[in-house]
Amino acid sequence: MSKAHPPELKNDLFFLLSVKLNGGRHVQGILRGFDPFMNLVVDDCLEMGPGGQQNTIGMVVIRGNSIIMLEALERV
Repeated sequence: MSKAHPPELKNDLFFLLSVKLNGGRHVQGILRGFDPFMNLVVDDCLEMGPGGQQNTIGMVVIRGNSIIMLEALERV
């Protein structure tokens, strides 16, 4: 069995991220930390709702198994 490798997100720390989650959810925020399971700590997080609606939710922990897509937008 192959050895699991931690996600290579060191270069993306303190980047503004766009994260697409299961269940049709989408959030944006600043990556503050991560672990080998790709759980993310995201600060200044905005939940992007339907019709351009935005909800500020602050600092959150996102479980790695709920992430569908991750995009680094810009360095903060």
